[in-house]
Amino acid sequence: MTIPNVITIMRFLLVPAVIYSLLTGYVGWAFACFLVAGISDGVDGFIARQFNQRSELGAYLDPMADKLLLVSVFLVLGYLAELPLWLVIAAVSRDALIVAAVMLSTVMGHPVAMKPLFVSKANTAMQIVLAAAVLAELAFQVSFGVLRESLAYLSGALTVASGAAYLVAWLKHMAGYAENDTPD
Repeated sequence: MTIPNVITIMRFLLVPAVIYSLLTGYVGWAFACFLVAGISDGVDGFIARQFNQRSELGAYLDPMADKLLLVSVFLVLGYLAELPLWLVIAAVSRDALIVAAVMLSTVMGHPVAMKPLFVSKANTAMQIVLAAAVLAELAFQVSFGVLRESLAYLSGALTVASGAAYLVAWLKHMAGYAENDTPD
């Protein structure tokens, strides 16, 4: 168990705090916990790289923690009508389809290597910026107006592009095995 993995596990534990705070109206706390989670994501990555504490477990835990936080926040912000429903559906569906594809590949004996694509990293970054902006608006009772709307559309476009890129990569991966598979 490395220090970055412990930090990542602590990030998992922040998810219920963010969600509870949002649902009970303590948006300042939700924003603060979200920021702590975001900062801890950068810190665990820095420590892993700088002190050679990368691990296979961390390679799985880190993106899982990010996705759990983002999906949870997107769902609650959608429920609170702070994010457009189409964006929440797109983001959650994309992540669910990726998880399903990875699981299917693994069950079929052709596991997919966990390598995030650049467009996926850009998508995650945009989703974090959007969620932070919405939480900041709620916490400080300000309005970013057209900036918020622009962030939502950009996040939607990156979500679709990332989902399509992963689908193409997965189909290519599975096509390489399809030729060798024969039904019994």
